[in-house]
Order: sequence, then structure tokens, then C-alpha cells
Amino acid sequence: MSKIVFKLNTDDNFSVQDSDFEVDLTSKKEYNHTFFNRYKRLYKMPHFFQNEALDLWYISLMVYYADRVISRKGTYDNWTRQIKIYIPVIEIEKWNLNKHLLITTLSYLSGDLWEIEFRKRTLNSKEVKISEKIPKWFIDEKFETDTFCMLSGGLDSFIGAVDLLVENKHVAFVGHYGGGKGVKPFQDKVNSLLQEKFKIEEKNFFNFHAAPQKGKEDSTRTRSFMFFTHAIILASCMKKRVKLYIPENGLISLNIPLTNSRLGSSSTRTTHPYYMQQLQLLLNNLSIDIVLYNPFQFFTKGEMLINCKDESFIKDNYFYTMSCSHPDQVRYIKGNKPKHCGTCLPCTIRRASILKAFNDDNTDYNDLNYKNKKAKVELRSFKIGVKDYEDNKASKFRIQIAGQLVKDLDKYNDLYKRGMQELSNFLDLQNE
Repeated sequence: MSKIVFKLNTDDNFSVQDSDFEVDLTSKKEYNHTFFNRYKRLYKMPHFFQNEALDLWYISLMVYYADRVISRKGTYDNWTRQIKIYIPVIEIEKWNLNKHLLITTLSYLSGDLWEIEFRKRTLNSKEVKISEKIPKWFIDEKFETDTFCMLSGGLDSFIGAVDLLVENKHVAFVGHYGGGKGVKPFQDKVNSLLQEKFKIEEKNFFNFHAAPQKGKEDSTRTRSFMFFTHAIILASCMKKRVKLYIPENGLISLNIPLTNSRLGSSSTRTTHPYYMQQLQLLLNNLSIDIVLYNPFQFFTKGEMLINCKDESFIKDNYFYTMSCSHPDQVRYIKGNKPKHCGTCLPCTIRRASILKAFNDDNTDYNDLNYKNKKAKVELRSFKIGVKDYEDNKASKFRIQIAGQLVKDLDKYNDLYKRGMQELSNFLDLQNE
């Protein structure tokens, strides 16, 4: 079992004799996170962060640290790790009551076996400074909203942002970028497009970076948890009910593997309804008044494009978004700027959706025809997966493979059929 002790206060002397790491999250030498970099933006919040939301945000950073620094190689199945983390929190009673819920949520998301030990802490000097400055800041500059939306730079979140802004210009958008340069340029472009189109100010956009300095494990299934908590901690400053939009097409959300190689936690569970349900329950138990909502839970990606509330704007700009699972790889191979590989599953689902909606795709893909060796293998596996679906589509158990669904089973099953048909129509045009 890997053991990691986290610290947030300079006077924290807690230690564990056989720990693998002791990590000071306030030190940029160990963890680079930009949340506190722009103090004035935080001073403009109407209230200081809710304690429970502040704890949750730090917990997500700690979980992500463990996810990045502990390799899956060498475990009994080269995937499942046993991890124990020692976490300082403000609201220790609430966290001890919700420890089991947090652990089951993380285990589902990452596929690992987690243990957590909480201990009490107080606000550190940086947090005290912000808590004292917020009430003193100019009241007419305060940023208030009851609507937050995740904005990743991808096509789904772009559509979600457009749909919201058609009806409501006062939305706070939250993004996150990792260590590479693959996503950030697309996020910046999407932000500027939305600002220009809908005449909204830059203050509506928050974009953060957070990553351990020594990360070596690339599976990073807990990144979405950390991504969401950046929005949650900001939304907690509103001190009122906030709706947090997490736009994701229903087929990807269900996370049903096409092939055996994508079974289990080796495929992302970022917005699976079960995970969203568990995270919502955790927020409720912590009295964080935020409602998680995926407006596209029962839409395929193609249907999202077709039904966008400003279809002409989407059609003119969809190619500025990034859907690829590894956009940086193309840049490293050919020395070019980041772009879509064109052959991974997210790229393939993207291409299928654009074909359905527009009959033509102006996105710049590195491999349009699945020509390289790995792409040929991927294409073959996708086709085998579709054939397997066709042979077994009468079964309603398939939609439960990635996680428990307790309601709307007919709607999920119908969505799955439409999504697979959308994918099949595209794959039929591709030659191996």
C-alpha cells in the first residue's frame, strides 16, 4: 500500500513513519496549482469559500497527486493500486461521517482501493488573507451568478456554453488545463469566440492549472473530480443555490466499452450517471448547495450539434474545439501544433457526430483514413465492437456495464442504440 501525508499549514508536524511521500500543497516545488495566483479575482467573490467546499477542493488536489505519482505498473493486475492518504480538513466531523461515501466514489472513478485518514486543521495564512480581503472589496465589483458551467475546450462543453448563453449572458465558465499544451490554445480560442459572439466579459471565464511536479502516471482517472471541484469552490462563494452544468454527450457519459480492451476503469467514468449521483450525494451531505446537471444526458453527440440553439454559430466554429484524448502526441511526433489524431475513440465519435449533423467535417485530423499501424488496430476494434453490439443489442444489460443505473432505463437504452447507430454509420465509410 502506498501512503501519502499531505500538509497545508506550516506548523503541521503530523507524520507517518512508513509513508512514501510527505507533500506540502502550498509549495510550488511539489504541486503547481494556479487557483490562488490571481488574488483580485477571488477578492471579488461575494463571500469567502464555504469550509466544506474548500476541504473538497484540497481533497481533490490530493487525490489527483496520488493518481499521478503512484504508478499502476507492478500492481497485481497492472491497474488497481492500494492508496492511503492522510488529509487535513477544517470540517472534520462531516468528513468522518462521509468518509465511506467519498471512498466508494473515488474507487468507482479511479478503479483503486482507497483509505483515508482525516485530521483537524485551521485556515492557513493565505486563506486567512483572502477571507479578510473579500468583505472589504468594493461592493460594486462583486461577481455574482447562480449558474456555473464546465468549459473544457471540447465540442460538448462548447455546445453547452452556447445553449446557455443564448438565454442567459451571466454564466461563470470554469476550465482546467494540464501540463501539456494540447488543450490550452483551444480553450483560449473557445473563450474568445464566446466573448465576441455573446458580448460577455472576460471576468466570466476562470481557467486553472493544477498538477504535481513529479507526475509519472498518465491514466489520471481522477482529473475530472479535481476539475469539478474548481467550479464547486467558486460556486460556494455565492452562498445560494447554484446550478453547475457539466455538458457531455450521453453515449460517452454511459461509458459502455466497445471492446474488451476498454473494459473497466481503463476507460474514463467522468460523467457516468452513477458517479454524478454519488458526487451529488456527497455535496448534499456536506450542505454544499450546488446542483450538478448534464443537459445532454439523453443526447448523442450528433443530436447535440443538430439541436444546438445557435446551429449556424456551431457550424462555423466547431473545428476550433478539441476532442482528442491525446492532442499533444501529434505535436511531439511531427513538431506541429497540437491537433486531433483522428483515430482514437473520442475523435471517432466526434467525426461520426459531425458527419451526422453537417455531412462534412472541417476539423484538422492527423490521420483521416486510419492509415498508421495503431490506427488500423483501433479501427478494427471499433468495428468488432459495433458488430458485437449488433449481435447483442436486444440485451438491456449492456447499459449497466460501466455502472449502476436505477431509473430511466428505457431512455438510456434508446440513447445507446442511437449513439451506436451514429457511430456505425461513420465506421461503415472507413476501410481497413
